[in-house]
Amino acid sequence: MDWVGLIINGLCLGGLYGMLGVGLALVTGVMRFVNISHGEFIVMAAFLGVFASLQVPGINPLWLIVPVAIVFFFVGYGVQAVLFNKVVTAPDFLAPILLTFGFSIVLQNVMFEAFGTNVRSLTAGGLARESISVGGISIGVLPLITLGLAILFFVVLQLVIARTAFGRAVRATADNRDVARLMGVRPTRIFNITMGLSLALAAVAGMLLAMRATFTPFSGLSNLLVAFEVIVIGGFGSFWGALLGGFLLGLAQLIGLHFDPDAGIFYVHLAFFAVVLFRPQGLMGIKLP
Repeated sequence: MDWVGLIINGLCLGGLYGMLGVGLALVTGVMRFVNISHGEFIVMAAFLGVFASLQVPGINPLWLIVPVAIVFFFVGYGVQAVLFNKVVTAPDFLAPILLTFGFSIVLQNVMFEAFGTNVRSLTAGGLARESISVGGISIGVLPLITLGLAILFFVVLQLVIARTAFGRAVRATADNRDVARLMGVRPTRIFNITMGLSLALAAVAGMLLAMRATFTPFSGLSNLLVAFEVIVIGGFGSFWGALLGGFLLGLAQLIGLHFDPDAGIFYVHLAFFAVVLFRPQGLMGIKLP
């Protein structure tokens, strides 16, 4: 029974890791563009959640997820329109990396000036301590909610991309933006909305992460690292691959801690290395163009 509980909790943690990476997977798949500032936006969403919870004392932070995600959708739309579109089609592949890296440094220092270096978290109240027992297995309610929300957002994103007119425009732009433009699609508008969705998903991940762990203005790098490992393991541009990658990393971390309590996330990185070594195209078999 201990192993069953360990696997279930690993999947719950993996759902959170999948949420950290799915927004990055969306941008990478549509724009062939790696947003190095993705981790900083996750942290910014966590700070916004903490600020909002202080304005409404006693509110369950789960109710703040949707408002924070909406705010970050418009932030992403604006940042893409004003800044990132200038380099997303640049012939030099280093231009997007350098721009988003520089932007991440700016965001990090803005958060440092605004919030200092104090460790923060988003108080979930009794929800963080509640658990359910099934057959002798104890599972936290908050991790289960996190897993359920992760699967829900993955399903909704998949339906939007696969079943809507906007999704068809996104797929056409990802396949060949020049041909899509001839068909009346405006790639820059698609890019703006895609970045908005990416940061909205990052905001959801940031809120869920803040309810389970502490963070500082300098936590963005570790979040970006996990998000990047998730999309590499899953396969670049694959949404369900990102979820599978998250599950693998979550299981690797908890199983590793079971045998080596001082390992931290060492086994997460070891699992990433093993996948890159033996299956570099990722679990879903999607190769980077």
